[in-house]
Amino acid sequence: MEQWLFWIIAPISLGSAIAMLMARNTVHSAMFLVVNFFTLAVFYVMQDADFLAAVQIIVYAGAIMVLFLFVIMLLGSREDDLVERIKGQRPAALGLGFALAAVTVLTVRTSLASTPFRGLSEANTGGNVEAVGRVLFTKYLWPFEVTSLLLIVAAIAAIVIGRQEPGTDDDDENDEPAPAHERELL
Repeated sequence: MEQWLFWIIAPISLGSAIAMLMARNTVHSAMFLVVNFFTLAVFYVMQDADFLAAVQIIVYAGAIMVLFLFVIMLLGSREDDLVERIKGQRPAALGLGFALAAVTVLTVRTSLASTPFRGLSEANTGGNVEAVGRVLFTKYLWPFEVTSLLLIVAAIAAIVIGRQEPGTDDDDENDEPAPAHERELL
């Protein structure tokens, strides 16, 4: 059953990743990324990593994608954003993409030839949640806290930018004084 599920989900995952890259509309691209996140969660469940699957859906498909969509909707997207601004950007990206694919294939072939792959259930003998928690709150505590701080700052900045009316500037000294009833509220 697991093999059948893999061969159903894998083309959906690959197709959504390619569609995300090829989509002209940024909102459509973000929605294809959400589909890809969900397929990755299915792969985690197939490897007995239920906690990672839940984290994948809650954190990435939920919180991060809502933040991405909020920024996309806040900033808007225009067709002139798709213009290549750096000369040779596409050939360099293609070359680096092929190099990454070659290194990935070489790494997988080398690891399969030397030792067989261990599943997540064997690697996490004490349990998946315990293993992730142990690593997250010991070895990666500082990056975890910095990332959470950056996300909070980004959310506050998006709220401040979103609340500002277009064409207004808080530093403008030539504004007329506020009426008396508004000054009382300040």
